[in-house]
Amino acid sequence: MTNRLLLLLLLPFLFLSCTSEEEPTETDSPSNSINKIMPLGASRVEGARPDFESYRYELWKLMVDGGWDFDYVGTNDDLSSYPSYLGFTFDNDHEGRGGWTSGQILQGIEGWLNETDTPDIILFSSPGGNDALQNLPYEEAVSNINQIIDIIQIANPNVTIIIEQMAPALSSEMTAELTTYFNRMQEEVSSIASAQTTASSNVLTVNMYTGFDDTLLADAVHYNEAGAKFIAERYYTVLTSILEQ
Repeated sequence: MTNRLLLLLLLPFLFLSCTSEEEPTETDSPSNSINKIMPLGASRVEGARPDFESYRYELWKLMVDGGWDFDYVGTNDDLSSYPSYLGFTFDNDHEGRGGWTSGQILQGIEGWLNETDTPDIILFSSPGGNDALQNLPYEEAVSNINQIIDIIQIANPNVTIIIEQMAPALSSEMTAELTTYFNRMQEEVSSIASAQTTASSNVLTVNMYTGFDDTLLADAVHYNEAGAKFIAERYYTVLTSILEQ
């Protein structure tokens, strides 16, 4: 991994660390939506407009267009500005934290679930991606991902989890080592989804890598607007088959 790639990965995390003493946002009222959706992951979930985009806003617009009853849930939001759409204000709740590894998400997930409305659907973004970029052990990432899913299913035995086969980094940054990790994780995610699916909780995969190229990136790892739309459309295709009307 190049030093430049690691720096790009960690910048959003460092920014959050520096602003952690700001007053907390007002607690949301309990959600009555039949489709409570938690976007879960790191900087690709959080976004950092105008530098790079999260898929959340583009997916939200698709869901509004589709007339779905839904609510993003989570204990985090960001400071970016998002235009209203068709008279609606963007729902900014999520569980994305820039630079966080699978181990850090594992440490936080139980508390986040306890602090927010229990999600019906989890969108699990780029599992193990930051572990790869920080040269952390592959098997440790796999174990963490499985434990994260275990905790989510304990909190809601009927939850649906959509786990990404993640989009790659910039092609010039995809070293042989990183490419090997990336390819292994794509296959691993399919195995995890199959093994973790229960009679009441589906774990589904969504392919984010086929058709994804450098034109969809704002920097070495993060989405530009076109990339955010690409990811959102892939999620939306899966969601329309599982959302409740």
